[in-house]
Amino acid sequence: MNNLGILSAAVMVALSAPSALAKVSEAEAAKLGTELTPMGAVKAANADGTIPAWDGGIKSAVAGYEKGMHHPDPFSQDKIEFTITNANKDKYKANLSEGQMKLFELYPDTYKMNVYQTRRTASVPQFVYDATKANATRAELVSEGNGVKGASIGVPFPMPQNGLEVIWNHVLRFRGVDVETARSQAAPTAGGSYTLVETSEEIRFQYSRPEMTLDQLNATNTLFYFKQVVTQPARLAGTALLVKETMDQEALPRQAWTYNTGQRRVRKAPNVAFDTPGSVSDGLRTTDDFDMFNGSPVRYNWELIGKQEVYIPYNDYKLHSDKLEYDQIVHPGHINPEFVRWEKHRVWVVKAQLKEGMRHIYKTRTFYIDEDSWQVSLADMYDNRDELYRVAVAHGLNYYEVPTHWSTLEVFHDLQSRRYLAMGLDNEGRMYNFDAKLSEANFTPAALRRAGIR
Repeated sequence: MNNLGILSAAVMVALSAPSALAKVSEAEAAKLGTELTPMGAVKAANADGTIPAWDGGIKSAVAGYEKGMHHPDPFSQDKIEFTITNANKDKYKANLSEGQMKLFELYPDTYKMNVYQTRRTASVPQFVYDATKANATRAELVSEGNGVKGASIGVPFPMPQNGLEVIWNHVLRFRGVDVETARSQAAPTAGGSYTLVETSEEIRFQYSRPEMTLDQLNATNTLFYFKQVVTQPARLAGTALLVKETMDQEALPRQAWTYNTGQRRVRKAPNVAFDTPGSVSDGLRTTDDFDMFNGSPVRYNWELIGKQEVYIPYNDYKLHSDKLEYDQIVHPGHINPEFVRWEKHRVWVVKAQLKEGMRHIYKTRTFYIDEDSWQVSLADMYDNRDELYRVAVAHGLNYYEVPTHWSTLEVFHDLQSRRYLAMGLDNEGRMYNFDAKLSEANFTPAALRRAGIR
C-alpha cells in the first residue's frame, strides 16, 4: 500500500477475514446519505480538494440526448490537466497501481495517461439507494462467503467489513434490470492486426428488479440470467452461451450451457467458471475476468487492504463515442491513449490470495474498486511465480438514462505475450437498450438453441 489508507492497520487486521456479522446498526446505517453517500462512499472531498465532494452524481441526461443514441460527453470542454508518461511516472506512483507502472515500462514511447478534473458522476435510481440502506442492517455472508442473504436490489454491504463484502458489492451493483447489448471485441497481435468478434447479449438482473423481495430471491436463488450469441465473424457465428448465476453458490453452483454450431446441440457447461479461458477471447482472459470479476469467490482468501486515491478511467465518453472507428482505438500494445480520460478517485483495495489446495492461473489478484459505484476499475493479476501476469482496466461512464455507472470497454493486458483483449467495443454498433423486456423464457436451453441457429 503506497498511499492513504483511511482505515487503520489495527482495524484492517480485524476485518481481513469473512464475517457472518456484517449487519450494521440503525445508527450506523443513518450515515448513508449524510456523511456517507447513499452507496457508502465518503461524501466529502479529499484533503487537497483534488477529489471533490459527491453532490448526487449525474441526475439527468445531457441536453439533446435521446434513448438509443451513444451518450454525448457532458464534459467535452474539460481540458487535460497533466499527462503521466514513463518519464515522469515516479512523480505520481503513490496514486498508481503496480500494473499501471508496468504498462509504462513495457510501452515507454506510446503509453500515457491524460489526467482530467475529477467528476464524481456515479448515480443510481432512488429505489436502489433505499434498498441499499435497508440491506445495511440485514445483509450477511453465507456459505463461508460463497453467497449472500438478506439483500436485494442495492449493494448488500455499503459499509464493508472485509474484502469479500467489497467484492460482493461489485458483483451485485446495479446495472439496470433488463438489458440488451451489441458489443464487439478485438485481440490484436503484437503488430496490431485483429479480427473483430461481434456479439449480441441479453441480461436479466433478477436481483435488481424493483419488485424483488428477499423471499423471492431465497426461493429462486438466482442473481441474473445472461445469454451471449456470436454474430461475426462467419466462422464463429451462432456460437452461444447461457448462464444462470446463483446467489448462494454453495447451495447451487452457477448453471451454464453452450450451443455449438457444428454439433447443432446445446450442452451443459459446468466448466464455464474460474480460470477456464473466456469465450472467444483468444486465451487472453479467464471466465471470472468477465466484468473484471464474476462468479464464486470460493478459491481465494480475500483481504481488505483499505482505501487509496488512484488514477482510474472515469467519464470515458470520448472513448465511447460513435464518432470513433475501431481502428482509431485498437492500436499495437494498448488502446489509443488519446481517447482515455483518467481521474483521481478513492478506491477500495482488495487482495485475493489463492487458498491452499485450490487451483487457478492467478495466484494473487489485487482489485481497485471505485467507492462511488462499486465498479472494479483496475485489477492486477499475478501468476504462480508471483510475477505480474495480466492487468485489467475498466473504462467507466454514467449511462444517464438509467442512471448507472458501468464500463463501456474492458481491456485485459497480457504482459507475457504483450497482447491485449479489448472487450465491449460499441462505437460502430447499436447502443445498449436498458428498456428491454426480457422474461425468464428468453433464458432456457431451448431459447439458446434458437438464438444460436444461423
